[in-house]
Amino acid sequence: MSEKAIALKAQKVEEVAEQFKNAASVVVVDSRGLTVAQSTELRQQLREEGVSLEVIKNKILTRAAEKAGFAELNDIFVGPSAVAFSSEDAIAPSRILKKFADANEKLEIKGGVVDGNIANLDDINKYASLPSREGLLGQLMAEFQFSIRSFAYAVNAVQEKLEEEGGEAAAPAAEEAPVAEAAAEEAPSAE
Repeated sequence: MSEKAIALKAQKVEEVAEQFKNAASVVVVDSRGLTVAQSTELRQQLREEGVSLEVIKNKILTRAAEKAGFAELNDIFVGPSAVAFSSEDAIAPSRILKKFADANEKLEIKGGVVDGNIANLDDINKYASLPSREGLLGQLMAEFQFSIRSFAYAVNAVQEKLEEEGGEAAAPAAEEAPVAEAAAEEAPSAE
């Protein structure tokens, strides 16, 4: 092998190792048997979520994973390997690939890394069942709104109770006022 080829492979190992280090999520799949149309559809779905899918030689993946501190992944680098990298959403690759694998038996999820932790197939499936980032944010906002609404109802109930108690206390005082005024009018003046 020429020195140029060796240098190119070393550079590719460095690039992939950096992708491993910088990714929020990495999912390794075997996409053998997918048609060109299916592969294009999968790549499009991933791209829409900011995920890149790249077919990488196992030897390069092995060296890059070791360099990035994920040597435990080396067992899954068998047969053709395509790797989905996401630098933003840790759940998106798992969710998209699981959904696609369910619809297309030819796609096999092998494992990966999610938030810096090695993830096996079961872990990937668990992550895939989580809602999207937007869904989680929506749920969080709903919880905040519920809490604020509950607080507002509680404050309103306290205010209504105080008004009722204050209204009852004010009513006897208002009834006593004319009696006191009448008594003052009937009393002889000191003049």
